[in-house]
Amino acid sequence: MTVRDAEPPSRRDPGGDAAGASPASASSRQYAGADDEPAARVHSSRVVRGLLVACGVLCVALGAAGLVLPVLPTTPFMLLAAFCFARASPALHRRLVESRLFGPTIREWQRHHAIPWRTKLTAIALMSATLTVSIVFFVRPLALQLALAALGVVLAAWLYRIPSRDRPR
Repeated sequence: MTVRDAEPPSRRDPGGDAAGASPASASSRQYAGADDEPAARVHSSRVVRGLLVACGVLCVALGAAGLVLPVLPTTPFMLLAAFCFARASPALHRRLVESRLFGPTIREWQRHHAIPWRTKLTAIALMSATLTVSIVFFVRPLALQLALAALGVVLAAWLYRIPSRDRPR
């Protein structure tokens, strides 16, 4: 049974039947991606889909910039882009999820709500290094230095608490 067959009749495309939809309605039906990946409904409004695609493209650009800028995180922007594309463009979502660079982390989050152990440790280390450099070299008031340090500890603790299925025992 496919995801499409499991939908109630009111959710099916009006032009398609239970066995399959016509090619014209393929862009408006749900995209499930991999077999064990949850299905996301494509939004019915063309305007909302356009805004979601624009937001997704912006997130991909910010995530790509995060690859070279130590202050900007990559993973949250790619996860947000995947969410936007899942609701707006199955083709863009599929392309992002199947990418060699970003795909494994996105699939891990979508399937298990987990972040790979190595990715988590790298993010915490880079965030700590960036905040340390900022505190030591750029921020002068002691109150701001303490606030940045506290923010770093809170963010590191939060990130550390996100599950990792591949964590060594």
